[in-house]
Amino acid sequence: MSGQITMTEGLNQALDEAMAADDGVFCLGEDVSAKQGGGVFKITAGLTEKYGENRVRATPISETAIMGAAVGAAIAGQRPVAEIMLMNFVGVCMDQIVNHAAKLRFMSGGQTNVPLVIRTTTGVGVGFGGQHSDMLEAWFAHVAGIKVVTPSNAADAKGLLRASIDCNDPVLFIENILCYGLQSDDPGKDYRVPLGKAAIAREGTDVSLITYGRTVLDALGIAEELDKEGISVEVVDLRTIAPYDEETVLASVHKTGRAVTLHEAVKPFGTGAEISANIHEKLFNALKAPVQRVGGAFSAVPFVSALEQAWIPTREEIVGAIKATMDWKQ
Repeated sequence: MSGQITMTEGLNQALDEAMAADDGVFCLGEDVSAKQGGGVFKITAGLTEKYGENRVRATPISETAIMGAAVGAAIAGQRPVAEIMLMNFVGVCMDQIVNHAAKLRFMSGGQTNVPLVIRTTTGVGVGFGGQHSDMLEAWFAHVAGIKVVTPSNAADAKGLLRASIDCNDPVLFIENILCYGLQSDDPGKDYRVPLGKAAIAREGTDVSLITYGRTVLDALGIAEELDKEGISVEVVDLRTIAPYDEETVLASVHKTGRAVTLHEAVKPFGTGAEISANIHEKLFNALKAPVQRVGGAFSAVPFVSALEQAWIPTREEIVGAIKATMDWKQ
């Protein structure tokens, strides 16, 4: 292990190492090959030169074609990594993901694996507008048979992507546009982060702040601020949204007695609601206050910068939710 890597570099390394280790691993998607520049966000840069156009396949602008080809290849024994350029576009190929990739193991009585990774990116704060910015993880967390993963730092991005490619079930791998430049210590070759295992990003004793993806950065910054006020915030980074690490979440909340869920996706019907419900069911007698939820505004993401920034969960909202649990009178 030496030096640092960005999230872009970590993802690229994970693909490179997986392709070197297994000839069945290949990438496909719009603009992913060298002729198109190695992907819009350069995640596949340099891979065509190493592995050829048969294993780094640029496709037409058709999400249904990309996903149909990927599901078929996975059934045939390969390990495709399909890039759907932006997360809003997964709606175009929802049928292949939900009714085919996620259900084939079940429909075949466990005889058919679908080792498929669907890479996609999204993020609020870069002015991409309402049709290019949504976090839609709750759509897929609601579907049995598919895992949903999102990293908050470069090392986890590398380790989670390697583990996702190893997985014999389909994995939706969500990247955040604003995280591509984040740096972490290089975890080294063949690094993996187990799917379904959360990380305690910061230990604390007063309240558990449960989050994932880009909002982990917000959580860590706010935890540092509140520490100066005498409020000790434990930050739980889920890393895998579905199935999430219930054991780690419940252990954290049992210790602190308070919890706040935080995500960039809209608050109503979000994954934070599921986690909150589970905490209330399992730890009701241990809670010192009701679980608070913080999420994006329930509207399309605005294009205008000032409105877009107001849409994102604000520092004031997050701090307010934390302090509401601290001030709760039983």
